[in-house]
Amino acid sequence: MLKALFLTTFVATGALSTAAYAEGDAAAGEDMFKRCKSCHAITNGDEVIVRGGRTGPNLYGIIGEVAGVVEGFRFGESMIAAGEAGLVWDEENLAEYVADPTGFLRAYLNDDSARAKMTFKLRSGGEDVAAYLATFSEAEAMDGEGASDSN
Repeated sequence: MLKALFLTTFVATGALSTAAYAEGDAAAGEDMFKRCKSCHAITNGDEVIVRGGRTGPNLYGIIGEVAGVVEGFRFGESMIAAGEAGLVWDEENLAEYVADPTGFLRAYLNDDSARAKMTFKLRSGGEDVAAYLATFSEAEAMDGEGASDSN
């Protein structure tokens, strides 16, 4: 009986923690993205969704993308290594990354010398920014929930 109670509690806790990321607020994330656009743009070919800087990679379609492979951007060694190790961006890990980029890469790669080129830390609201960026992902577009729904 105690074992069943523990298992039920464990499963329920896991479901709740996953739901927190699934429920990021894309509208709030759009507003939060104003902090990101000094370095990042969101463009799809010739369509400019958010005009931004070029210090960071274009974030169109980043959710579902392998880390460190955005065409036309020169990534740091640690980000490339993370992608080669299997890191694919989803809302949860992107929210963790923007909170502490270097800390995230060090933990993901299990390498205390790993470094992120991104020095900005978004201490709160990362799940909202990730939800906003998810509206520009290929998976969302195929589900009919893509960028056109958020604009």
